[in-house]
Amino acid sequence: MLLPFNTTIWFYRQPIDFRKQIDGIVILVADTLQKNPVSGQLFVFRNKKADKLKMLYWESGGFWLLYKRFEKGIFKFPGVVDEAMELSMQQLQWLLSGIDFTQQKPPEKCQYTRFY
Repeated sequence: MLLPFNTTIWFYRQPIDFRKQIDGIVILVADTLQKNPVSGQLFVFRNKKADKLKMLYWESGGFWLLYKRFEKGIFKFPGVVDEAMELSMQQLQWLLSGIDFTQQKPPEKCQYTRFY
């Protein structure tokens, strides 16, 4: 999946139930955000603990559901009052990297030698 450079990105700031899969998130996009889930826009959602993100994207007749989990630390979110906000591609990259929008500093690096 490659996003076109002009893709509109929506970040829903309220935590969602991360048991929701594609169909549940599609309903959230249509009903709560009042957006068309098959519009080619990217929709980003967070969990309550702020350590996970889900992204929904429509491409070529099907949905992508992407998931990112931080092993250490949390995602940093800008302080805005709207339920949903539009992000630039740069802001999305910062968000996915765990960079604080206000401080713009990278998160502590994780180094693992064992995984379980």
